[in-house]
Amino acid sequence: MVKAYLEIDEVKKLEDAAQYLRDKLLIHLLFRLGCRISEALGIGVSDIDFDHGTVTIQHLKSRIRFMCPACSTRLSRTARFCSGCGSSVEKALSEEGIHHRQRMLPIDDETLGMIRDYIDRGGVVSRNEKLLLFDINRHRAWQIVRDCAVRAGLPYLKNMETGKMHGVSPHRLRDAFAVNAVKHNDSGDGLRLLQEHLGHQSFNTTARYRKVSGEEQKEWYEKLWGK
Repeated sequence: MVKAYLEIDEVKKLEDAAQYLRDKLLIHLLFRLGCRISEALGIGVSDIDFDHGTVTIQHLKSRIRFMCPACSTRLSRTARFCSGCGSSVEKALSEEGIHHRQRMLPIDDETLGMIRDYIDRGGVVSRNEKLLLFDINRHRAWQIVRDCAVRAGLPYLKNMETGKMHGVSPHRLRDAFAVNAVKHNDSGDGLRLLQEHLGHQSFNTTARYRKVSGEEQKEWYEKLWGK
C-alpha cells in the first residue's frame, strides 16, 4: 500500500529503532512539536520553560532582495526595466536579508521528561555561550532519521503533489504531526491553530494537509451522497 505520511505507530517504531538517546529525542521532538529540522537543532536549554511546559522556537530565514543599481528600487528577479526610474537593468544588485521570527509552543509532559533525562545524562553541548540539545548539522540529522527508518522497516512515502516516492526524512515527521492534527480537528479554528503552531505565513500552506489526510475529500463525498 502506497502511503503519503507516517502514522503514529510508525513514528513509535522509528523512535524505537534509535540507537542513542540523542537520536530518539530528536525524532520525538520533530514529531511532537512538528517543528522544522533547523528549529529543532537550534533549541537550547534556556528556550525550554519546564514550569509552564513551553518551548520557544527560533526561526531564521534568509531572503535575497534585488534592487535597481541606479535608484535602489526593489525589483523582481527577472526584471529588465526598473519600475522606479524606468532605466534598463542589465544586472540588479542583490542583498541578503535575515528574517528572525520566534514562536512559543506548548510541550507535553512525556517530552519534557525525556528532555530532563537527556540533560541529566549530560547530553547537552555548549556552543556560542548557549547550551544546545543537539550538536549535529542538518545533514547528520537527515542521516539519523533515514537510518532509523531503514532499521524500522518503514516504507517510502509518496508526495501527493508530484507523485514521487521519498524515504522518511525529518520533514516527514513534521508532515505526520500536521496530518495527525488535522485528523483530530479540521475545523477553521483547528487549522488556524495549526498554522500558528507550524509557523506558516500562508494559510494555504496549512490547508494542504486537509487534502493529504483525506478528510476533506471524504467529507465532501459523504455529503454528496447524503450520509
